[in-house]
Formats: sequence, structure tokens, C-alpha cells
Amino acid sequence: MEILPQMWSLLGLLTVLQNVLPSQLLSVLHSLYESLQDLLSPYSYFEIPEFNGYCGVELNDLYRHVHLYLNSVNHSPAAACRRLTLSRSPSSNRISFAVAPNHTVHDTFNNHRLSWTHHVDAVQDSLEEKRSFTLRLPKRHRHALLSSYLSHITSRAEEFERVSRERRLFTNNNGAGSFEPGWVSVPFRHPSTFETLALEPDLKKQIKDDLTAFASGKEFYHRVGRAWKRGYLLHGPPGSGKSSLIAAMANFLCYDVYDLELTKVSDNSELRSLLIQTTNRSIIVIEDIDCSVDLTADRTTKKNATKLSSKSKKHKTTSFAGSGCDENSRVTLSGLLNFTDGLWSCCGEERLVVFTTNHRDSVDPALVRCGRMDVHVSLSTCGVHAFRELAKNYLGVESHVMFEAVEGCIRSGGSLTPAHVGEILLRNRRNVDVAMRELLSVMQGKMLAVVAVAGDQTDNEEIGVVGARSPESVLLMGSPENWDSLSGKKRKEQQHGSNNLDKKVKFFVRLRSLTKSDSGR
Repeated sequence: MEILPQMWSLLGLLTVLQNVLPSQLLSVLHSLYESLQDLLSPYSYFEIPEFNGYCGVELNDLYRHVHLYLNSVNHSPAAACRRLTLSRSPSSNRISFAVAPNHTVHDTFNNHRLSWTHHVDAVQDSLEEKRSFTLRLPKRHRHALLSSYLSHITSRAEEFERVSRERRLFTNNNGAGSFEPGWVSVPFRHPSTFETLALEPDLKKQIKDDLTAFASGKEFYHRVGRAWKRGYLLHGPPGSGKSSLIAAMANFLCYDVYDLELTKVSDNSELRSLLIQTTNRSIIVIEDIDCSVDLTADRTTKKNATKLSSKSKKHKTTSFAGSGCDENSRVTLSGLLNFTDGLWSCCGEERLVVFTTNHRDSVDPALVRCGRMDVHVSLSTCGVHAFRELAKNYLGVESHVMFEAVEGCIRSGGSLTPAHVGEILLRNRRNVDVAMRELLSVMQGKMLAVVAVAGDQTDNEEIGVVGARSPESVLLMGSPENWDSLSGKKRKEQQHGSNNLDKKVKFFVRLRSLTKSDSGR
């Protein structure tokens, strides 16, 4: 009880001194007290404000990274905090966690205990708030911890932001003015993933491994002096899954998608402007590249102009004038080549350029060479593994008595595109038997048409071999000159030991009798 009066006397003395002593002396005494406290304290403190500078205009990027790092759902420090603030944006279903104002959360890094305190102070005579994070770490190890710990926070925050942010689907704006953006966007919520794609397992693994190596190859691309981009050419018949593969790639990498419509682009200058406005970590898609614009007309026009120039100077002047006017008013092959692999292609990082076409031979060879389209993915009709994947996704079955008959049709040339198979299974998804019978009937009809065409041809054996070849999707990398030879070798291996037309007809007859007995049973 004797200590309490002494404490009151000390507080009274401090109050009197605060009113008597000048403010300059009090400031000096406060600085000495803080210096003495810092000298005796075993910790160092670092403040990270929300805005840089005294004006508070420029956002502090490190503050944003710390906020993302501490507020990630799967991060243990935020989960251990006594009080959290929950929020959710209108355009997302994800719930975000935030450390409550003026609360402390602890973290561990390299076997050292650190703490973060989220300070929120009201600004006098204003509705605004002053926010900051204060980092406390051991003073003895601050030089060894600070740099590596902040780098760890930045990498974790960028990864969390990449995964959790809302992805967008962009398309170029037709006739945008000088003050209007070249792209308009909507939320990208396509459900396609590699788990639901009707592709061969080996092809899935190859594409996923290539995408993973690309996304984690920042240091490698910088070291070898290449722009951090990669080109994909997807070719195959309509309904083979080219658009679904693009959506699965975007969902796998968590990238935005820019769907570039070349018919809306007036000239090469606008094409470059659209490229500059794209963001990093995105996929730039040009679908049906062989049908978007007549790119091959550039080479044809130049050849015709050269022929005309040898005949008459008058015709030469006219043709070149017309050609120049045409190049200035549309997208040319040269402009598209610079878009994919020129100096303007390196104005961003971590981007994929994807072209799709139904006929690879119709695309100009300059567009598909290595360095522009690095990976060629050939998507064909539905194979055995793809069929089983579709049956599992649509019907929820992994085996059925008619699977063997369907797979026999696929191997004998009666396969359909994944879109066609999916539509049949979709409308009969409530009855597995009906779905399998209809699918088998359609495949048999296609086989019968192939047999009829083969009978009308002179070389029946060659047609029978091609029709009996089992469909599959292929991923090709490397030099384009080797692709035709590789496919030729593979075709010879498939032709060797294949069934001739007579064996195919016998199989078709046995298959018809098998399905009739199953339906009668």
C-alpha cells in the first residue's frame, strides 16, 4: 500500500514537468527514452506504410504483398490470429481473411519467431485512416533475415494473387476511339480442365509438363536471352476440342484470355496497339487463323506485281500503288509475324500465343515455324481413352457390356469427334443403355459409309487401311521439317499388319449380329 502513493506522486511530478518544461526539451527527453529502449530491446521494428512518401499518393507495393501474404486462406499466421476480418467481393465466391486493426499475428521463418502488427489510426479532422504494418524480428539476426524474408513474402504473395484473382476473358473492341480501350472483358468462368478433357493420357501429361516448365521458366528465358512467351498451334477437325483445350490451359495456369478477332482489326498499327494493352500471364488466342484474314494473298500479290512489272512500267506503277493502299488498310502477314515473334512481341512477359485451325496445310509456313508456334497439337477424333473419359464424365460409368463393341468401332474407323460423342451421351445421360446403343449405331453408320466409299474406289486396300487406322491426338515439337517424315513413318507402321477391306467388312457383320443379340436379350 505504500507503493501506490509513491506512484501517484511520480505521476503528478511528471504532469507538472510536462507543463513547465519547454516542448523542445521534452522532445529531446522522449528521443533519449526511445534510444535507450531500442538499445535495451532484443528486437528491431520496421514499419511498412500503405502509401509511399509524405503526400500519400503512390501505393506501397510491399504493403500490398504483406497484406496478401498474411491474409491468404491457407497461411497459418492469419489462421492463428485471435481476430480476423472477413470479406467477399460481389464478383467472386472466395472469402478473404484480413488481420483485424491493431492486432498482432506471429510467423516463423528459418526457425526465428517474427510478428506483424496491423496499425489503423484515424486521421484528425478527416474520414480517412492511416494504415501500416509493423514487423518485429530479432535484432541479432535482422541483417540475415530481413532481405530473405521479404523476398519470401513477395513470392508467396504473387503466387496467392495469381491463383485467387478473378480471371477475365477479353475481346478486341470494334472501332474503338482514341480514348477508348482496345479490349472489353467479362469474367472468365469456363469449367473445362485437364481432368475433364477427352484426350489421351500421354498427351495430357506432355501438355501439362510443357506448361509447367514454361510458367516456372522466368530465369531460364532471361538467361538465354529469349522473350518469355510460347506459341501453340492447335489443329484438327471441328469438334475435336481445340477451344476446350485453350480453356483448360487458362484454368491450369490461372491466366487471362485475350480472344483476338482479326477481322475487327483495321491495320498493323492497331494490331500492335492491341498487343501493348495485353497484360502479363495471359493467353492470346486467334481462332481459325486460316479463315480470319487472307494472309496468303500478300505473297500472291507480290508475285503478280513482279510479273506485271516485267511487261509494262505503267502496269507496274498501278499495281504497286494498289498493293500499298491494300497493305495500309488491313492486317498483313508481315504485321502478324511481327505480332508473334517480332520486336513488339517482347513488350510483355509470361504469355502464350495460341492459333487454331481446321487445316494445318492452309496456314502460311512462316506462321508455324519454330520460334512462333513452338508446339503443334494435332487433335483428332475420339480415341479409346478419350471415349472412356467421356463416358465417365457424362454417364458416371467406368465399364459397360457394350464398351468392347464401341472400342472395336473406334479402332476400325468409326470414331466420332469428342463433341459428337458428348452430345449423344448428354441427351441420353439418364439411361446408360440407350446412350451406348445410339452411340454404337452412329459409329456403325459411319463405318458403313466408309466401306461404301472404299468399294467405289480403285485402290480398295489403301482406303481400307486408312479407314481402319485408330484415331489419336499428337503433340509435336522441334523442327517442322521432321514432322512430315515422322508422321510418314508412323503411318507406315500403322499400315503394316492392318486389316484389309474384306476383314473389315467381316468385322462389321459380326458387330451387327452382336448388337442385335444384345437388343433382343
